[in-house]
Amino acid sequence: MPLELQRRWWPWLLALLALAGGAYWLRATLGGRATAAVESAKRPAVPVVVATARAGDFPVYLTGLGSVTAFNTVTVKSRVDGQLISVAFREGQLVHEGDLLAEVDPRPFQVQLEQAEGQLARDRAQLEDARLTLARYRELRAQGVVSQQELDDQASRFGQFEGAIKADQAAIDNARLQLTYARITAPISGRTGLRLMDAGNIVHANDQNGVVVVTQLQPIAVLFTIPEDNLPPVMKKLTAGEDLKADAYDRSDQHRIASGSLLTVDNQIDQSTGTVRLKAVFQNDDGALFPNQFVNVHLLLDVKHAAIIVPVAAIQRGPRGTFVYLVKPDHTVAVRPVGVGPTGRTDASIESGVAADEVVVVEGIDKLREGTLVQVREPERDTAGAKPAA
Repeated sequence: MPLELQRRWWPWLLALLALAGGAYWLRATLGGRATAAVESAKRPAVPVVVATARAGDFPVYLTGLGSVTAFNTVTVKSRVDGQLISVAFREGQLVHEGDLLAEVDPRPFQVQLEQAEGQLARDRAQLEDARLTLARYRELRAQGVVSQQELDDQASRFGQFEGAIKADQAAIDNARLQLTYARITAPISGRTGLRLMDAGNIVHANDQNGVVVVTQLQPIAVLFTIPEDNLPPVMKKLTAGEDLKADAYDRSDQHRIASGSLLTVDNQIDQSTGTVRLKAVFQNDDGALFPNQFVNVHLLLDVKHAAIIVPVAAIQRGPRGTFVYLVKPDHTVAVRPVGVGPTGRTDASIESGVAADEVVVVEGIDKLREGTLVQVREPERDTAGAKPAA
């Protein structure tokens, strides 16, 4: 073949080879995709439960373990010695300040009062006699009948009787005070405990046990702890005069018992645990809180507005960080990395990665991979009751 003819056919030969190679690649690619599509169609869809991300206000809580304590606790004791003649309260009774709880035999103090009153009457009579005598001595001294010393002695006796009158009045007041103390009354309003002393026993002012313990239950306090790292934002709120809401939940942290507010923060951090104690106060009008009761306290620190909220169950953690399985319109899932913000008991706020109205998987995640076909099913109903939202 002449050289000129070879040069003319060589480009056409290369083009023909390239066209054949492209056709072979296209056939292999389309065939593989078709095979994958057939295999995907044959693979059954994974049943999952989904939830729709929503935009809204997300409350930020600090949680801590706490114990209910009475706002005031008083051990009621007798302030006088004597026989306890009556107990006027029932165990567990709600009493008000000033209510009669018990009574000590008042007769010894009544006798002391009568003695003091009698002594006062006698000293008043002697004082009157000394006053009249002093007046006569002054007249006699003016006439030169008695000496100045005799006049001064009589004036001194008159002053002594005046002092005796004041002492007698003090004795009367003391006897009346003892009579008042013989009636043992409630120093605060609250609930009485078990009776510590029965009628008929001899009580003393220095008895250690007392008659009964009264605890103030309305309002009532809760002591709880939070990590020291969470203390600065709390102190900032308190310093600014903001009222921080506190909710008390039961031992299982499922049901809210009462709502109150933060009262104060302890003045030191426990170095052994790295925590600080806080005190919240609750009105406890329904009596749901009881001293020494164990509770979980949720302290509302802040509210994030227009936050993206998804269930906590939707957030997964892997070697590359946190992610969620996002359900696409073709019913397949995609792995979406997310930035997680503050988290509650049931919901979490998303900083990045998910937009409002996007659908995420919350149940059936263990069988999912990128591109897995899913089938949405209804969530199983919890017969024990749904978990309350934070």
